[in-house]
Amino acid sequence: MRVLFFLLLVITTSSYAQTEFSVTDTMGSIMINRDSRIEMLALKQAEINKRASKLSSSGQYRGYRVQVYNSNNRDEANSVKSDLLRRFPDQKSYLLYQSPNFRVRIGNFLTQKEAMDLRKILAALYPNRGIYIVQDLIEYTPVEDEDLL
Repeated sequence: MRVLFFLLLVITTSSYAQTEFSVTDTMGSIMINRDSRIEMLALKQAEINKRASKLSSSGQYRGYRVQVYNSNNRDEANSVKSDLLRRFPDQKSYLLYQSPNFRVRIGNFLTQKEAMDLRKILAALYPNRGIYIVQDLIEYTPVEDEDLL
């Protein structure tokens, strides 16, 4: 029954196809005709899937930030954030409160390598402070033809 259905499917769709290839097996050979536009659609879907893999359910991108400060002292956290804003005006900094700690993070990076470059600079500016890279939801607007991976 399945073989009959498959053969019927191949015969009915062959009038629309432009590309041909054949498969030979010990039982015989099957010729499959397919539209060349299918390959183009498959490539487009692969690109969409690549972009979707970086998105969270809320529509934000998954990425990395550099955490510079983590303590329960709010005044010092604000001081670190303002210092980061002054030293790195092109990077956005964030002050987060997760009870009972205040955390200061900086940057919106798609890759861990980009975050590592900033982490090295920050480690030199703030020695003896636990500076590390964290995964976070980032603010990012993709460019149309940009490769995300």
